[in-house]
Amino acid sequence: MILENPLKKTMKAGGVVLGTMLTHLRQPAVAILMKNAGWDYVFLDAEHGSFTPPDILDFCVAAKAVNLPVIVRVPNSREAQRLYQTLDLGATGLLCPQTETKEQAEFIVHSTKYFPMGQRGMSLRNSHTFWGKYKGSELTPKLNEETMIVLQIESKTGVDNLEPMLDVKGVDAVFIGPNDMSQTLGIPGDIGHPEVAKRVDRVLEVCQKKKIPCGVHTYDIDTAKKWIARGCQFMCLGGEMAFLQDSMQAARNGVMESLKK
Repeated sequence: MILENPLKKTMKAGGVVLGTMLTHLRQPAVAILMKNAGWDYVFLDAEHGSFTPPDILDFCVAAKAVNLPVIVRVPNSREAQRLYQTLDLGATGLLCPQTETKEQAEFIVHSTKYFPMGQRGMSLRNSHTFWGKYKGSELTPKLNEETMIVLQIESKTGVDNLEPMLDVKGVDAVFIGPNDMSQTLGIPGDIGHPEVAKRVDRVLEVCQKKKIPCGVHTYDIDTAKKWIARGCQFMCLGGEMAFLQDSMQAARNGVMESLKK
C-alpha cells in the first residue's frame, strides 16, 4: 500500500500544513490521537529526542494505518544507511539537520531516492510498503515521488549556500532552525537578534524565488500565524512535552485558584 503524500499535494496547491514535534512520547497510539485531532503530520525527533529505529517502526505502522504523514528528524544527514533505513521503517519523509552545502543535499537525495535519482538501498518488501509485493520498476518511481526530503537550514553557511542547494532535484521543502543559527552567528539563543532575522529573511526570500515550501518551529499560536502570513507553508507548532506540561499546569492552577476564593 503506497499512499499519496498529502503534504506535498497541499503545499503544491499553495496551502499550509501544520504539525507538531514528538521528542519522547513514543506510544504509537499518539498517531491515532493526532489524526483524530486534525493535525496534518507529525515530526519524530531522533536528533534531540529519544526515538530509536524500533520506536519509529511501531509509530509509523500506526500512523500509516490512519494516513498520518510522519517526518523523522534524523540524528545527522551524513550516514546513507541511517537515511534510507528510516524511510524503510515507514517514514513519509526526513528532516535533515545541519544541511549546509549543495554536496550535502546531493548526498541526501542520492541516499534516499531510487534510480535514476539516486541509489537508495533496496528493500522493497518492508514496512514502508506494508510488506506488499510489487514490481520494482513500478514501485520505485512512486516512492521517489511521494518521499519527502526537507533540508533544515540552521547555520550561516547553510543560508549562504541555500540557492544551489535548492537547485538539487529531489529537495521538497526547507525548515528554518533559528536557535542553531543564532549560535553559528556567535549569539546563542538570541533568535530575535537582527543578524538572525536577516538570515531568516534570506531563507524565505530564496524559497519563494525557487518556489520551495518553507517552514519553522514555533511555540505559540500568534507566532505561527505571523509566520504563515509571511509565506511559510510547512509549519510546526509546539511539542508533546510542552503541551502536556502546560495543560497539566493550567488544570492544576485552575483548581487551586478556586480554593483561594
